[in-house]
Amino acid sequence: MIFVIWRESIEALLVIGILSSWLSRSGTAARGGAYLWGGVAAGFAAAFAFAATMLGFAELLSPGDRTAMMTAMIFLAAGLIVQMVVWMRRNGRTLKRDLEGGLSRAAASGRWWGVFALAAIAVAREGSETVVFLYGMLAGSGARGTGMTPVIAAIAAGLAIALATYALMQLGSRLLPWRRFFRLSEAMLLLLGAALFTTGIGNLVGAGVLPFAPPLWDLSWLLDDGGRLGGIVAALTGYRAAPDWVTLAGWLVYWGVVALVLRAAAPARSPAGS
Repeated sequence: MIFVIWRESIEALLVIGILSSWLSRSGTAARGGAYLWGGVAAGFAAAFAFAATMLGFAELLSPGDRTAMMTAMIFLAAGLIVQMVVWMRRNGRTLKRDLEGGLSRAAASGRWWGVFALAAIAVAREGSETVVFLYGMLAGSGARGTGMTPVIAAIAAGLAIALATYALMQLGSRLLPWRRFFRLSEAMLLLLGAALFTTGIGNLVGAGVLPFAPPLWDLSWLLDDGGRLGGIVAALTGYRAAPDWVTLAGWLVYWGVVALVLRAAAPARSPAGS
């Protein structure tokens, strides 16, 4: 949970940092800063409103419908993780240029609300994705009824670690370039997506939507997914010590789709010598 908040916060901080840096370099920080931070506040407000709406809607459902919604959110969270990785692959290289181009046009025409909109959309997007991820992860772990204290603590810890990470990366980008950082975190996110997808498959089996099958093998003697270490590995990767063919098929489908979409998102290589 902390990892997801940390990663999403890093993306939002990166966008805010680019916007703030451009305003400072262009000498318009005094005028544009109010719109920038107003947009950040509006983005947070939109994310909180989305979270409140989702929780309120879930409380109106019957227990059976709520369980179905939780399962749907698990799959949605897994899909959003893949979509987020694909989006960064496609837009990461030009993100700074695109943002600064938008700022230049807004400043030249005096439309400072464009700065507000850029910041608000960036924060609201990352915040809304985080809400879906957290809901899906809590539903998958069965911890939704444990109260808000652990969630608030995880949010605070994730934000604090993200701020510290961003500051360190700004100071020491030569030690760990941003590109390498995002590649490493992408791999961790995709593994987390596999864990969510596997949990969703298990929920569908439990609900009778997918067939129940005996395990294909049992590696509990080596690493039990019900133990402390095995439970952590299972939560982060989707590992199952005794998977059935339905779980294995779901795992293969997930990684097959990931391979296809990442290949499609890869930039085309120009022919040699052209």
